[in-house]
Order: sequence, then structure tokens, then C-alpha cells
Amino acid sequence: MKTKWILAAFAVALAAVPAAAQSVLKVRPSGDVKILDPMLGSDSMARNFGYMIYDTLFAVDATLAVKPQMVSTWRNSEDGRIWDFTLRDGLVFSDSQPVTSEDVIASLKRWSGNDSMGQQLNARGARWTATDARSFRLTLDQPWGFVLDALGKPGAPVPFIMPARIAAATPANQPVTDQTGSGPFVFKKDEWMTGAKLVFLRNPVYVPRAEPADGFAGGKVVHVNRVEWHILPDQQTAVNALMTGEIDISEEVAGDLIGLVRKAKDVVVARQDEIGVAQQIRLNSTQPPFSNPKLRQALLAAVDGSEFLQAVIDDPSLGKVCRSFYVCSSPYFSETGFPKPDLERARQLVKESGYDGTPVVLLDASENTNIHAFTMVADQVLRSIGLKTDIQAMDWATVVSRRASKESVGRNGWSIFISGPGGLDMMEPLSHLGLRSNCEKAWFGWPCDEQIEAMRASFAGLSSLEERKALAEKIQLRATETVPYVPIGLQYQIRAHRANLTGLLTPPAPVYWNLQRK
Repeated sequence: MKTKWILAAFAVALAAVPAAAQSVLKVRPSGDVKILDPMLGSDSMARNFGYMIYDTLFAVDATLAVKPQMVSTWRNSEDGRIWDFTLRDGLVFSDSQPVTSEDVIASLKRWSGNDSMGQQLNARGARWTATDARSFRLTLDQPWGFVLDALGKPGAPVPFIMPARIAAATPANQPVTDQTGSGPFVFKKDEWMTGAKLVFLRNPVYVPRAEPADGFAGGKVVHVNRVEWHILPDQQTAVNALMTGEIDISEEVAGDLIGLVRKAKDVVVARQDEIGVAQQIRLNSTQPPFSNPKLRQALLAAVDGSEFLQAVIDDPSLGKVCRSFYVCSSPYFSETGFPKPDLERARQLVKESGYDGTPVVLLDASENTNIHAFTMVADQVLRSIGLKTDIQAMDWATVVSRRASKESVGRNGWSIFISGPGGLDMMEPLSHLGLRSNCEKAWFGWPCDEQIEAMRASFAGLSSLEERKALAEKIQLRATETVPYVPIGLQYQIRAHRANLTGLLTPPAPVYWNLQRK
């Protein structure tokens, strides 16, 4: 019976894919993948890797509305505490083993240890039980209106589903070593060349939904046999490869090269998505000098986001300053309480802090034109308000390694790194990557503030938008005092592709189902 069921699923998957799917798609991704596990932290490339090989229970469409993906039916009890879910028929992993309730439960338990919404779910006493092979139940101690939002969240870490044998055997803080997935592509680990190339093949046993593709939701029908990610750190090299047809897509084009690419024959230039990335200065709150809140407040007062954006873009349509801890497109965006740039005020705060001359160590991912330019501007701002600086150049992989250190700056620690998480991760207090202030569980820099965490917990229990907006403003006011990070501005990622490609979707992360060649 099991063999017949798997063969039937295989037949359904094949029927959904055009017979002519024989092409290779060559992509220059926006970065390299260092950790082959999208459930660890907030790395956007790990998330993008995850969307290639895994699927989710729910997903957001182009309007960010939550839709069912691996789930076929679900219901919530009258008291809001019990949720019952049933998986779609015929779902199998890339090794042809059926996706079961036990796989789902193990995956979600591992995910919830790393994700802020998962942690909120656990705080409400989340208990997962399998009712049969395809059905499972979530029981809470108290109702929570964000259950489907959590299970369908598109921002990292995404609640991807993997086999229980992998999820249950791998601690939440360690990367998986087996990339058996539930999604539309299969990772060819034997062809992986670190720092050079990643290869994905169409998953022949994946069963897409019947609905049209829509954002991260709908039918993930793959029309190419093979996708290759070619890691090309040099932007000019990548642009040349695109214009000559050596690659089909460049996921991110540097601002100073956009004009050149727009003039190229048979190349289309457009935004990757309409939400953008939230560029920011991340501060180490646990070590001097920024363990002193006065100095964090000083930098917040000193930063003028427009100066940073002008260093990397000429076209104002490619970015904008959001003077808020919430991105401009967020329903909670407000400038209430957020300080306007004031260098004199910043210098006064430095004096009040009793600054002792400890240097600010800036981790500069110098091969990244954006990060390097932002780091140079940050250095100028810091020195202009009286702080000593120490810029340490390295590649992004080294930044990723160094930022995990909690040592002092004199022992290979750090004070600042620049990062641009997706705008989705900066939308609202509950899943907000930057505002999380739960100490050891917070993002790098480890801000720790009981007031913000209490308000974030209260936010999860509010039902009306007006109540949520009011509390979001209070959280922002408190954050201007604690300063877990300093917002720079919103920047749109510009993608360029060969004109013979159609069906490219524009969710907040690049995906390669639905895409076809003319």
C-alpha cells in the first residue's frame, strides 16, 4: 500500500510539470550560503535556500494574507485554545518518504526554539500531538490570535518542514547536515562548491497546490530541470555575465550599475519586491562602549539615514528613510517619539555618558559595496560625536562568525556591524527581529529589557488594530531609550534578468517556481 501511495504521488507531481522542462536556470544570488539550515537565525541567504528545498504549512500571498500550503483543512475551537490541522494528501519528502504529523511536530518544535513568534507560542503552553498520520493538534493554555501568522511567517527563521529524523536529532542551535526537504527543489550537495556554486534540481515527487502561484503561496510548479546559484562577489563581473547571457538572473544590482544594466539589450530591471530591506546599525549592548545606554542614545540622535542612503544610491526611488523602528510599509509605522538627527544633542549625550575612550569596533564586510559604504559613513558619524573607532575589514562570512562573540573589543569582540534584514522582519512588535529584547534569545547584540518584552507579550493578546497601534508606539518610545539598534533606512533590492524569462514572482525573497522561458 505504501509503495502504491508514493507512486501515485509521483504521478501527480509529474502531471503538474510541462514535458518540455529541460532547461538550466543560472542565477547570481545576492550573497553566499554559509549555513545550509534556514532555521538558524535571520540570515537571508539561508532563508532563500530554505524556500528552494522546503515547504511550509501556511504561506503568505502577494498581499501578505496567510493561505494554506501543506495544510488542506484546519479549525479552531470556540474557546480559541485548540487548533486541528490536516495535511494535504500525497505529500512526500525528496527521499519519497511520506510527510507525517510527526515530521511536522518535530520541525515546529525545533523552529520555535529560534523564532520570536515560536517562543511566544511556547509561552502560551503550546502542546503538539499527532491524531493520525496526516492530522495533528495544537493545544494552548490561552487563546492566541497569531497562530496562523506564526505558522505562515515568511521572515527568517521560517517554519519549514523537514523529516522528524533530522529535526528531532538536531538541536535548535546546531545546523542540520541532511538537506532532505519537502519543497519544489532538491539540493545537490555533491555539486556544492563553497563560495562558488550551489545546484538545485526539480523535485520530481513534489506535489504542488492546484491554485496559481501567488507570493509564497499557491502552486509551486517548477518549469526548469536545474537551477544553479553562481556566487559572483564582484558586481561588475556579475553584470557582465548577465549582459552576455552567461547567467539569467542577478538578484541584486549595485546602485552605481543600475543605469548601465537598464541600457543593456534583452535585459529587464525591476524591484525584487515592494517591501525592501531594513538597513540598520546593530549594536553590541553587552560590551563597552555600547553597554552604556547613553552612548546608544547618542548614536541614534546622530544618524541621518539620508546620508547613508546617498552613499550607495543616486536614484531616490531606490530607498527612503523611515524614521521609526517599523518599516515605512508597516501598519504600525509612526515617527512618534523617534528623534530627529541632532549632532549637538548626540555630543551632549556622549559627555553625559562618561565615555572612557574604549574604541568602537566596526565589522566591515568590505567586499559588499553597500555594507562597506554604510560602515564608512558610520565611522564618520561616530568620530564626529567624539567616539574613537576601529574599522576591521573582513568578508561577510567572517562577520557572521565574529558577531556571535560576546567577548570585549580587546579580545576579538565587536561593537557594530551593518545588516539589512528583510522589511518583513521589521513590520510589527511580535516578530520584530530588531526590537526583540529578550537577552540571550535576542538577535546579535543581545539587548535586554523587561519592559519591551512585557509589552511585546501584551501585544500578542490584543485584537483591535487601534489597540495594537497604540501599544506599538509605546514600544517605540521605550526603544528610543534602550536603543537595541539604529535604523538607517529602507532600501529596495533591484533584480535584473534576461528578457526571455516570464513568470517571475515578487515575494520578499527570490523564488524560482512558476518561472519559464519564452
